[in-house]
Amino acid sequence: MSNKILLVEDDEILSETLIELLENEAFEVLHVKDGEAALDATFENKFTLLLLDVNVPLLNGFEFLKSLRESGDMTPAIFLTSLSDLASLANGFDVGADDYIKKPFDFDELLIRIHALLKKAYHTYQNELRVNNFRFVIDKDELYNKSNFIALSPYELQITKLFFKNLNKTVQKELIFEELSANKEMSEGALRVHINKLRKIGLPITTIKGIGYRLASS
Repeated sequence: MSNKILLVEDDEILSETLIELLENEAFEVLHVKDGEAALDATFENKFTLLLLDVNVPLLNGFEFLKSLRESGDMTPAIFLTSLSDLASLANGFDVGADDYIKKPFDFDELLIRIHALLKKAYHTYQNELRVNNFRFVIDKDELYNKSNFIALSPYELQITKLFFKNLNKTVQKELIFEELSANKEMSEGALRVHINKLRKIGLPITTIKGIGYRLASS
């Protein structure tokens, strides 16, 4: 994982203090002052963490994070805001925040929360395999498109897991049959049916003629 934080904050004095604090912790910080610039930054960079004020120009923090989550970006996010009412707190978590800290806040507490969140996120990152908007949770054998769970048949689940573990590599048909043969023999026609079902949900599976299949990120 990278070590880069996006700071979305239009208060110059607070921003300078936070940047110094985070850089002293060996983080690289990209600072923007409005939600539109924040969206542009996420298109061009991969971040470890998002630190977000709510009341920023052009696109507020709630709208920015909601847009990001809907696009499938699950980068950990903390709101740093003067909005202390329960409705704002609920809204912050509803749009996908991992934490919500009310201003003014203790800087040491912020660092504790950041490190705790990143430790949790690293464990999740290690336990997930991703392609485009899809993620496969290894220890649960579960497939998601963005945040939506996708139900699979036992055979489809086995095939999907095999493809994710061999992402961007050609998986020979013989290996697939070997993986599935613990239950019963499967014909090539039946395998094609399962592959087509996985394609219909959007998994980018390519046929490698005469050899097998490949799940590849675009």
